[in-house]
Amino acid sequence: MNEPPREVVVLRGVDVGYEHPVVRGVDFTLNTGDAVAVVGPNGAGKSTLVRTILGLAPVLAGTMELFGVPAERFRERYRIGYVPQRQTSGGAVPSTVREVVTSGRLPRMGLLGRPSAADRRAVDEAIATVGLERAARTPISRLSGGQQRRALIARALAAGPEVLVMDEPTAGVDHESQAALAATLQRLAATGVTMLVVTHDVEPLAGVVTRAVAVADGRLTDLGGVDGLIGHTHAGLDGHAHHHHDDPSPAASAAWLGRPGVGG
Repeated sequence: MNEPPREVVVLRGVDVGYEHPVVRGVDFTLNTGDAVAVVGPNGAGKSTLVRTILGLAPVLAGTMELFGVPAERFRERYRIGYVPQRQTSGGAVPSTVREVVTSGRLPRMGLLGRPSAADRRAVDEAIATVGLERAARTPISRLSGGQQRRALIARALAAGPEVLVMDEPTAGVDHESQAALAATLQRLAATGVTMLVVTHDVEPLAGVVTRAVAVADGRLTDLGGVDGLIGHTHAGLDGHAHHHHDDPSPAASAAWLGRPGVGG
């Protein structure tokens, strides 16, 4: 028997931003099994909303719960995996796919940070899930943009998260890579992974996302199903095909991974 959906992220009357709110009065619930697209124009606060859920931006007002626990008391951060839009440099020595994916396992490792057999299995499974077994020893810088995105998904999966938060997973890659990414996400959805996806274009993810919310004019609006958005996302909701200025920074990504210098 399937378990009924559970609330994993709940925001009630939340203001998000830094010194001043960017988005106000957010009421939002993410349930187990959901795959929710977050759409909206550049600078509207989509990534600030994501940073708040990840614990990288403050809740200025209202309350947030993660897995039924008030956010300020929540410590099991590995339960929420983060997939940034780009891999950032971690130093002069090129990192292989396996090394990058292993870095995502760090929150689960012991104090000495030495991978156990279980850690190595988790890394192997994450790489296999995104179909990069043959590229495991390849420097990530030598991969195509779509393969790099899949490697970043594998890095997040290595910690065994229950929720994946993704920033523009299909932006800036060709249609073939978009299809491969969508197929990967469909497999994850089928296993019960809950997803929150910031995107400018819902169409490549039409078979993955189940509903959409829009961030615009300082508010979050539940749009319901995504059928009406297909083919209209760019024209109706977004000013540009790609964004850069509201992406989570490398420093924020490193903080989320719990290790300075690990790219995010």
